[in-house]
Amino acid sequence: MAKLVIHSYPNNPRVHKALIAGKYNGVEIDYPQTFKFGTDNKTPEFLAKNPLGQVPTLDTPEGSIWESNAIARYVARQGKAAVYGKNAFEASQIDQWIDFTANNIDLAREAWLYPILGFVPNDHVAHLATQKAKETLKKVLRVLNNHFLHHTFLVGERVSLADIVMVCSLSQLYSMVFDHEFRHEFHNLNRWFLTCVHQPNFHAVLGEVKLCEKAQVLAAAPEAAKPKGDKKGEQKPKGEQKPKEEKPKGEQKPKEEKKKEEKPKKEEPKEEHAHAGGDGEEDEEKDAKPKEKNPLDLLPASKFVMDEWKRMYSNNDTKTVAMPWFWQNYDGEGYSLWKVDYKYNNELSKIFMTSNMINGWFQRLEKLHKYAFGAILIHGKEDPVSLSVSGVWLFRGKEIPKDMQECDDCALYNWAKLDEKDTATKTVVDEYFAWEGDFGGKGKPEQGKTFK
Repeated sequence: MAKLVIHSYPNNPRVHKALIAGKYNGVEIDYPQTFKFGTDNKTPEFLAKNPLGQVPTLDTPEGSIWESNAIARYVARQGKAAVYGKNAFEASQIDQWIDFTANNIDLAREAWLYPILGFVPNDHVAHLATQKAKETLKKVLRVLNNHFLHHTFLVGERVSLADIVMVCSLSQLYSMVFDHEFRHEFHNLNRWFLTCVHQPNFHAVLGEVKLCEKAQVLAAAPEAAKPKGDKKGEQKPKGEQKPKEEKPKGEQKPKEEKKKEEKPKKEEPKEEHAHAGGDGEEDEEKDAKPKEKNPLDLLPASKFVMDEWKRMYSNNDTKTVAMPWFWQNYDGEGYSLWKVDYKYNNELSKIFMTSNMINGWFQRLEKLHKYAFGAILIHGKEDPVSLSVSGVWLFRGKEIPKDMQECDDCALYNWAKLDEKDTATKTVVDEYFAWEGDFGGKGKPEQGKTFK
């Protein structure tokens, strides 16, 4: 087939998708590094190919194609490497993950990285968008991490266009902001990502992808971007932009205050402030109160440090290294172990739905990460249906933490406190934390989730 030509500015990450697909399919693609965006894309010749003047744009013997995923799909359909799947079903699964990437990863990635890269202004809007993007990506990565628990690649048993597109979308995140602390819970996802980027065809285009050691962050929002009405040099979050009771002379007052100009400020009812967007005196008094400490932070110091255990568990073989360390350092006075069994196993029918149920439980326990570690596993089969959910929790303190008790999911399980001095307890904890063993005759788990 005739050589294909991609027009775009040099080193455009969106071009990498087509280039990697070309490597797998043996398709030669010319990618000139002399293209000048802002000039070459505004010529009549280029606008005849892409009326919006966007890049990348691909020249083919049949005509021009634009939009990077459309270009990557075209390249993936060439050759005989089955990068676009072996049949219509696999091709649709690949499309599914490509759309998943575009809708759930790309937008959040841009919101996080564009302010750092200087593509959008570094203001308070950017800071808020960055925080939302982090939360969005964590939820998405948990879905992917669960998928890769039992899959080597996104579709089938070999690299497909779905893997290529998603790796290219995640590459900048892994190298710029996914530091060890952020990515440590996504073991399966990390394994897949590193497997892909070390493939020769990925490496030929991306080069060496170095994982982020220290996340790049936005500088403080500039002075000019602060909300009007704040004191000079004082940065207040949304919801606290309100005047004090006694205003400096000449300071502009809000409209509601102007209507009551003749009435002394101190005589205004608190209720009127509270209804003005929640910025009343009562809110101010609440904000002034020190943040209530978690009772678990007041417990005596323990030789067993939760963060140290989580690092040991994440970075070492569980059975041969992590669990021996666990029992050598475990403190029964400062921590407790609990066995949980789901009360309604007879209602479980699908593994993916059961897995989503566990994910939802964990997502509602965000405040508990500092004080808990757990392994919740799914045993049994879908046909015939014999699914069950059980697990083991490690908590700071000798009782079930308040944050767990207040979570609705807690009531769906039977809880039994384990005696760490009992030999049987050691076997149970070892099996659940390592995901290996007989599990009282249940055998190997089908899926599971680790809370850390």
